[in-house]
This record gives sequence, C-alpha cells and structure tokens, in this order.
Amino acid sequence: MVQFFKNVNIDWLANRRIFIAISLLLMLAGLASAVIRQATGHDPFNLGVDFKGGTEVTARFKQRPSAEAISAALAKTGVKDAVVQPVLSKADETLIRLPQQAMPAANAGAPGEEQAQVDPGRVKVKQALDSFGAEAKGDLNADAQAAYKIERTEAVGPVAGRQLRNQAITVTLLALVGILAFIAFRFEWTYGAAAVIAVFHDVLVTLGIFSIMQWEISLTVIAALLTLVGFSVNDTIVTFDRIRENLRLHRRDSLYKITNDSINQTLSRTIITSGLVLLSVIALVLFGGEVLRGFSLALLIGIIFGTYSSIAIASPIMVWWQQRLDVNKARTLPPAAMNKRGTERTASRAGQARVGGVVNEPQGAARS
Repeated sequence: MVQFFKNVNIDWLANRRIFIAISLLLMLAGLASAVIRQATGHDPFNLGVDFKGGTEVTARFKQRPSAEAISAALAKTGVKDAVVQPVLSKADETLIRLPQQAMPAANAGAPGEEQAQVDPGRVKVKQALDSFGAEAKGDLNADAQAAYKIERTEAVGPVAGRQLRNQAITVTLLALVGILAFIAFRFEWTYGAAAVIAVFHDVLVTLGIFSIMQWEISLTVIAALLTLVGFSVNDTIVTFDRIRENLRLHRRDSLYKITNDSINQTLSRTIITSGLVLLSVIALVLFGGEVLRGFSLALLIGIIFGTYSSIAIASPIMVWWQQRLDVNKARTLPPAAMNKRGTERTASRAGQARVGGVVNEPQGAARS
C-alpha cells in the first residue's frame, strides 16, 4: 500500500483537550446562530421548498435584472418574503423561492385542489417576470421577442413538506442507532458509543455551519448527511480495528500508547482515502451547479470534520471511557480476586520467560 507518512510518532491524545475545545466552539457557534435567528423572528435554518412547502423557480434571462428589481416586481403581485438569488455558476439565471401561496377561493374544493395549492406561486412569478418582457415559448435565444424563460419549477405543499422533514429526522436517527448497535456487537459498546458521539459531532458541526452561512437545507443535503455518517464511521472503524489488533499484539502496552500508535499507523490510509474523496467533492462544489450546491457543500464540510473526528474525537472518547470503566471495575473487585489475578499474571509471565519471553498468538485470538 502507498504510504505518505512512515514511522509517524505523533502524540494525538496529548492534544485531546484542544481538539475537543475546537469542536465545542464550532457546535456552540452553530447553536448560537440558530437561537439568535429564532429569537429575532427568523428560521434557524434556511429550509428549502422540500421541507417548508412553497415554490422554487429558476428563470433564465437574456439580460438578467438585478435581484432588487425582481423582488420589487414580485412585491407588486402581492408576494412577500420572496428570496431572489442570482445563480453564481450561470450569469444569466436567477433562483426565485416563494413561501406557500394561498389557494384561490375559486379553486377550493375543486378536483385539482392539490395542484391548485402549488400553482399560484408559479403564476405570480410569471406575472412578475412579464414586467421585464414576454416569456419564451421555445428556445430563448431563438425568440427575438422574449426576455426570459422559466427553466425549472419545483413546488411542494405544506403537508408534504412537514412529512418529508419528519421522515428525514427519523431516517438520520435510525441510521445512528444502527451504527451504535453494529459497532457495539462488532467491537465493544464503548467503541460504538464513541463512534456515534463522533458522528453526532460531524452532523451538528455541518448543520451549525449551514445555519451560520444560511445555506439551504434540502433533501439532497439530508442525503449528504447520511453519506458523511457512513464515511465517518468507516474511517473510525478502521482505526478501532487497528487498536483491537494492537491490543492483542502488545498486551503490556497501555491503551493510551496503543491508540496513538494505531492512529499513526492508519494515518496514510486516512489521508489517501479522504483526500481522493475530497478532490471529487471540490469538483462538485465548483462545477456541480446550483442544484447540487447544498449536497456538495455538506459533503465537503462533512468529509473534513469526519476525518478530523475519527482522530480527534472518537479515539480520545473511547480511551477516556474505557479507562473510567477499568478504574470502576478495579474498585468493585474484592481484594482476594485482585490478589488472585496478580498471582495468575505473575505465573503467566514466568511461564513466558521460560519459553523465551515471546508469545505467539493466532491473529483471531480473543482479547481477555
């Protein structure tokens, strides 16, 4: 295997307090952003149409008006709180997002009521854009009389939006519970708890940055969060597996030293894997377009902090927790049992010395 780092000897656990302090600051900053926005009458997160309900329209112009001009035109049609964003990757396109619009009274109770609930948003956007010129029926560049063309429309009702939001939360929590159960079965429950805490850390940091930057959270962002959950856990499991292997090979070393050595031994693999994925995600951020913007940004943040948490969060928490359990177990053992263990350990070491002091164990032997 290609190795970028050989004979690495970094004491990662010595800096665990610094790492945890950085993570706490990031999570508190995201929490403060959400609380302040909620207290000032704004939404803590910039939820997309998928979760809030409403209409999202992408319009392409021959000569794109300013966002202020489009907002003023929408205000004349009675649309309030519209969000107008020029598409950075395409100089002639604008993204227009409207909250759920009231259904016309004439359509109440009609067979197409559900469709009527989401159509008024597009209708009002078209009325506003018509003030800049006619809409193209076909190719915008081929129509000399047209000023714009609506390229894409997405509309979701409020009931569907709430259902999607609840389902997204449920799926994320179930994924974390499944991860905890698997790692607890495959390793020990302290390993599983440390991995899940690290995954919670990755998700909370990513959501906090989304709240601070007010980037839109849509279903694609939830998909990215679930992806980074799997990526982060995979990276953590690789480190934990090396720790378990070294515990069998180096029984006399402390858990502190074995964990540091295991992180250093897997560092090249971590950098290579995360680096290659990061290059692909950066390409998505730069060239993926507005539709994939939230997905790619969530992956970018998640991969960076997922790799960081595997080293700086999961392993220190596991070591701390395991050491606490060992101390509590030692306190509860009666003196006779402790003396018996000490006698058995001394006899075992004496037997090892008689055969040269080397113990050859099969790779799959269980750790006692």
